[in-house]
Parts: sequence; structure tokens; C-alpha cells
Amino acid sequence: MKITLSQESEAQIILASEKRNVFLEGNILKLLETENESFQEYLNKALELDTEVRKKRLDITKKFQDQNKSLQEKATENEQLMVEIREALEKAEHAKKTALNDLDVMQQKSQFELIGSIVQIALRVIVGVGIIVTGMYLFAMYSQSTETTLIGNTWSNLFGILLTNSFSIIGTIMGVKYATNDSGSKEKKDEQ
Repeated sequence: MKITLSQESEAQIILASEKRNVFLEGNILKLLETENESFQEYLNKALELDTEVRKKRLDITKKFQDQNKSLQEKATENEQLMVEIREALEKAEHAKKTALNDLDVMQQKSQFELIGSIVQIALRVIVGVGIIVTGMYLFAMYSQSTETTLIGNTWSNLFGILLTNSFSIIGTIMGVKYATNDSGSKEKKDEQ
């Protein structure tokens, strides 16, 4: 089916193209038919311009499609990188927790060894002083010294002081150990 326009319509279309550089576009150009040579020239020119515009649009569309494809590929790469980063972060967190646990175990071990050394030294001092004072008391009794009462009282007081100090040392050590374990437990709870 062909469409024929009136001469007045053809003239107005030609005038619009000359004054405003506006041309008909699209498939309508294939349907228009005329016997007017100037309108036929207009149609030919409009067809050429339409073909050029379509080519430009097609080029732009292809360009945007290529850019879109490139952006999608970059988005996929970024997503893969994010997954790798998350995995690396999880591994680092796990390594950190393991290192902190190892450090905690080492600290507790060294504290336990230190406490053991302090207890051994304190016991040696207490036993040594007790043996020396007991030896002096026995020597004074054996030699029938008149100072046995004084040495006996001193011996009794010294053993009381030694026992009190030994319990004090052990109590302090246990308190420090308990406080260290309690604060370590709180830190672990806070981390979790």
C-alpha cells in the first residue's frame, strides 16, 4: 500500500526541511509516493539521512552493548575479588584467633612455671629457716643453756611468722592466678 500526500502537504514538508532542517524518518518514507520531482528529491534525501541516522544509532547501540558487556565482566571480576578478599579475611581472623590462643597458653604456662618457682623458693626459705632455728633450739637444749626459754619463744614466733608468710605467699599467688585466668576469660568473651 502506497500513500500519496496532497501537493500542499508535500510543500509544507519540504518547507520544514529547508527552514528547520527537519526530515521525515522511518518506514513511512518507504510508503510515500509522489509525482512531484522536488518532493521525490526530498524523499530520496530523507531516506539517505534516515539511513545515516540509523547507522549512527546502530553504532551507538553496539558501543553501549560493548561497554555494558565490559562492565558486566568487570562486575563479575570484582565479585570474584570480593569473595577472595572475604576468604582471606576469614583466614586472617582464624590465624589471629589461633595466635592469640597460643599466646594465652604460653602466658599461662610461663605464669604457672613462675608461680611454681616462687613457691619452691619460698618453701626452701621457710624450711631452711625452720631447720636452722630448730637446730639452734636443740643445740641450746643439748648444751643446757639458760637461754632456751628465749630461743623457744623465738622459735615458736618464727614458725608462726613463717607459716603466716607462707600462706600469704600462696594466697597471693593463687589470687594472681585467679585474676589472670578471670581477665583472660573476660577478654575471650569480649572477642567472641
